[in-house]
Amino acid sequence: MPNETELIPTEVIADEHVADVVAAPAAAPTSERRPFGARGGNRDRRGGPGGNRGPRRGGNDRERSEFAQKLIGIRRVARVMAGGRRFNFSVAIVLGDKKGRVGVGMGKAADTQLAIEKATRDAKRSMITLELTKNRSIKHNVEAKYCASVIGIRPSPGRGLVAGSSVRTVLELAGVSDVTAKLLSRSKNSVNNARAAVEALKKVAKNK
Repeated sequence: MPNETELIPTEVIADEHVADVVAAPAAAPTSERRPFGARGGNRDRRGGPGGNRGPRRGGNDRERSEFAQKLIGIRRVARVMAGGRRFNFSVAIVLGDKKGRVGVGMGKAADTQLAIEKATRDAKRSMITLELTKNRSIKHNVEAKYCASVIGIRPSPGRGLVAGSSVRTVLELAGVSDVTAKLLSRSKNSVNNARAAVEALKKVAKNK
């Protein structure tokens, strides 16, 4: 006896299955991957509009030093050790605020930057404060000797600053004008000349 159920061809079943799959809505992707370099919502995180960007480095954050400085001598020195020579750098610097304060310092180190820092600290320790006139000159003639350097400084109203070598550097950073300085020795050592100028200015300093 034949079966009452109607036989359905396999081709029809396959077509219906494909139709169901096509009719089903596509599932939304859980996460969309953006191409490299695309701008998106994470812009705030990297400092864009609305992001928290920290302060920039440098700028006016660093306080400027009140002193002006100038190198008057830098040389490489050697010290003989058991294993050979050891080289260092010797730096001489003049420090002043151009308002009556000036100092000369020296520093030695294996690095030039470290030697400059040592020389700056030494100049601050040996700084003197001058007692200047209204025209930013000195009251009387002064003369001093340091090692082989001898220097004389005298006031000269209306002539400005007349000096040479490292003596001019010391007087400029001290803020002295209307003076004439003269080297009374034949020494060419700029460091000794600068120290002789400071020794002469000590005679018109407040903290003698």
